[in-house]
Amino acid sequence: MSAGGIVFDIQRGSLHDGPGIRTTVFFKGCHLRCRWCHNPESLEFEPEFSFNREKCTACGRCAAVCPEGVHDLADGVHAVAFEKCSLCGLCLAVCPASCLSIVGREYSTDELMATIVRDRAFYESSGGGLTLSGGEPTAQPDFLGELLAASKAEGIATCIETAGAAAEAQLRRLLPLVDLFLFDWKDSDPARHERNTGIGLNGIRSNLEFLYANGAAIILRCPIIPGVNDTDEHFRAIVEMERGHADIIRTELMPYHDMGAYKAGSIGSHRRPLVLRSVEKEASSEWLARISDLGGERIVLG
Repeated sequence: MSAGGIVFDIQRGSLHDGPGIRTTVFFKGCHLRCRWCHNPESLEFEPEFSFNREKCTACGRCAAVCPEGVHDLADGVHAVAFEKCSLCGLCLAVCPASCLSIVGREYSTDELMATIVRDRAFYESSGGGLTLSGGEPTAQPDFLGELLAASKAEGIATCIETAGAAAEAQLRRLLPLVDLFLFDWKDSDPARHERNTGIGLNGIRSNLEFLYANGAAIILRCPIIPGVNDTDEHFRAIVEMERGHADIIRTELMPYHDMGAYKAGSIGSHRRPLVLRSVEKEASSEWLARISDLGGERIVLG
């Protein structure tokens, strides 16, 4: 029997989630609570109601059909009581502006594979394949393993993006099924890491070392957040990690962008207190120059 799992997005023709042309499947659910999360709709494991305020025409049709009183329109302002929503979907069916949606739904492995195999020719011509992201794909372990195994059986290259907060035994099972790990390295300071992500650093560091020692192909991705971890201490630690792991394919600096702030509001989330402006090109170039001065020859902007 198929494990099945909750997915909140599928992007075909992706060019930024591993080599070549890829299909990226975004798993819903994550154990981390990064203050800068750019996919806040991925944090919870269950489907969630979403409202795109910018597209709304305040026509009132949603309020007319909603049995829970989720929608209130007064003086042309559309207010949404997210906590009342039962995800019945009646309002979605009558919205002419398509500003209402349910984020996340259950898929079977067979259903997803029917989409994934459509672009086999693009994978083969570009060196691409399947990327599983999130959220955190290892947080749905049975579904993850089943989907990876099905992809390998189809001869499709596999990649997962992970924050590394998983049991070592799970990573051991994944090793023969994953061709590339995009490993998020969020901070090098243990106290700051736990304060800003809700998860300790020691287990993540241990898992990175385990994957490296067992010959996994790894690209290290380092989100850089202004005023949080854009410190010489962290940059120096990234350079030292690169030097100590010569077989890592490369290390990428991932400049902060503020996409998550709007998306958090669209699902009624107040879990994201950190609101900053997206990093300008000049600032990210300056970070790269500091890294270069410290000897980070293979570190690039992601």
